[in-house]
Formats: sequence, C-alpha cells, structure tokens
Amino acid sequence: MGFSSTPPHRMARLPRLVVPFQPHHVVLSALKGLSAFQDADDYTAFLGWLRTAARNWKVSIHAYALVPDGLQLLVSPADEDGLGQMMQWLGRYYVPYYNQKYGRSGTLWQGRYKTSVIDADSYLMLNSRYIEYVPVRAGQAARPEDYPWSSYAHHAGLRSDPVVTDHPLYWSLGNTPFQREVAYQELATQDLSQDHILIVEKAVLKGWPLGSDKFKTDLQKRMNRQVLPAKRGRPFKQSA
Repeated sequence: MGFSSTPPHRMARLPRLVVPFQPHHVVLSALKGLSAFQDADDYTAFLGWLRTAARNWKVSIHAYALVPDGLQLLVSPADEDGLGQMMQWLGRYYVPYYNQKYGRSGTLWQGRYKTSVIDADSYLMLNSRYIEYVPVRAGQAARPEDYPWSSYAHHAGLRSDPVVTDHPLYWSLGNTPFQREVAYQELATQDLSQDHILIVEKAVLKGWPLGSDKFKTDLQKRMNRQVLPAKRGRPFKQSA
C-alpha cells in the first residue's frame, strides 16, 4: 500500500487513540505475500460488510481504498469504542468468507489495524487524496478514476457510493454537487510531495496524531492522556 507495515526497531508505541467525531486514518495490511482481495466478488463482499458495520457502529466513512495487500480508510467514529468494534466485526465476517472460499485457515492480517487521529482542517483533504491514490502508487491503476475499489469516483462525481459519508470539509468545496466534484478533481491533480507522503505514513505507522503542535496539545488535554511519546525524563502527568 505504498509503505511497509513493519514498524522500525524500538518504535515508540502508545495505546490506540480514538477520539469521537474526529477523523482517523486507518490502515489494515494483509499478511506478506497474501492478496486479501482476489477477485471482484471479494471487494464487493467486503464493501457490503463495511457499509453495514459503519452503520451499526456509527462510524462515518469519508474515504477508502481496497487493494490486494490491504485497505486504508478515513473515518470519523461517534464514540471511543465504535471504530474498534467495526474493525472486529469486519474480521468476523470477511475472514471466514475468505478462508472458506480459498481453502485456508487463520488470519489474513498483519496484526491489528493502525490508526492516526487527524486534524481535519489541516489534513483531512490531504489524507483523502493520499488514500485514493494508494491504488495508483501500488500499480493497480494509472489514474484514481480508473480504479473501482476506492472512494475517488464518488468524490469526483463519477458515481454515487453508498459506503461514503461526505465530511463537511468536502461539502465546503462548493455550493452544488457539480462545484464540489470539479473542485475535488482539481485538488486531486495536485501531486502530494514526498514529504507529505512520509508525514502521513509515519503518523499512521506509529499511531501518532497528525496535526499542528496546538492540535496535539489540545488533544492531550481533551483526552487527559498521553498522545505522543514523552520526552526522556518528562513523563506525562494526568490532570487531577
């Protein structure tokens, strides 16, 4: 999916952070050498379960891309538990379906999903583009509009996607659907810099929030917990 899901040696890890009504970038990688989706029926089945799970657990799906080596989502959960419950539910349905179909057993995934809380104002549209260009970077399509298993076609006005719940920032791109779709297409033509790509990937792989220093500080106060690795000799102090 454009980056390795294997964390570097001694990577700082914190308990997974899930913030209600805040966008999250989610990555779930297939086992090395395994295609998690082998034909159109697999993609269709997974998207059907994703739509159901998102509705059941009150998680809004703003963007997604499914590729053979895994999936990436941009989501906003309504509470702290819904995202984890949605991902667990998806595994309970899709993995047995896949294993029965292909005569195998065991998990499909490299551990648990990874996630990064996103500062919507600064990064939501960037992360949406990052996700929808995953198939292009992975060599699955020449252009995002050529790939059927992502949310790009929905945002570009090529088809309506019942999986997607548009984020308010997408709606702010224009007063009419046509204006929003054209604006998004123009936005998508702006290449992501390598620096932007690395920033997104580092945040997701380490489970760190993605945003300004103020966003991270405010998030730490709001959640009353550590959201970034503490500096040596400076342990995080809980509020009284």
